[in-house]
Amino acid sequence: MSVKLPVDGTGRASPITGQSARVIQEYGHVVQMPLGLSREARTENAGGLNQLLADTITLHDLYKKHHWQVSGATFYQLHLLFDKHAGEQAAIIDLIAERVMLLGGVAVAMSHDVAEITTIPRPPRGREEPPAQLSRLLQAHELILMLARALAKQGAKYGDDGTNDMLVSDIIRLNELQVWFLAEHLVDSPLVLASDGVS
Repeated sequence: MSVKLPVDGTGRASPITGQSARVIQEYGHVVQMPLGLSREARTENAGGLNQLLADTITLHDLYKKHHWQVSGATFYQLHLLFDKHAGEQAAIIDLIAERVMLLGGVAVAMSHDVAEITTIPRPPRGREEPPAQLSRLLQAHELILMLARALAKQGAKYGDDGTNDMLVSDIIRLNELQVWFLAEHLVDSPLVLASDGVS
C-alpha cells in the first residue's frame, strides 16, 4: 500500500504525523551482531547493563531532585555539587544505553519502565534534610557499584572486554569518585574550632 503525502496547498510536502508501526525488536530480545561474542554473552551482558541503566537513570533523577530541593547552610555548595554529579551521570547513562544496543539488545528508556525495574528505593516527594539526601545518594551509589563490579566480572568471564572496560574505566571509577565527594560532607568535624582548640 502506498502512502499519499499530504500537501499544504503550496505544493510542498507536509509532515506525515500520527503514524504507528509494529515493534521491530522486543525488549529482552538480542539480535545477532558480528562482534565475535556468543549470543549467551550478549544476552547476559545486555540484560545486566539494562539493570545498571535503570539504576543509573534513577540515580541521575535523584541528584536532580536533591539539586532542586536542597536547603540549609550548605545549600550553595550542595546545589552545585548535585548538579555536577547529575551531569556526569547523564553522560554515563548514554554510554550504558549505547552498549546495550551495540550488544544487540534494546535499552530501557522510559521513566515508567525504569521505575518498574530499578533497585534504588523510591524517595519521598517532599524535601529532606541534606544529611538524609546525602545518605540516600550514597546508598544508591553503593547499589550501582556492587552491580557494576559483578557485571565487570561477568563481562570478563564471557570475554566481553568492551563491556568490562566501560564498567571499570567509566562506571566504577566515576561512581567511586562521587561517593568520596558525598561522604566527606557527612564527616562530623568542627567548623570553627578544632577539637583540641581553645575554649
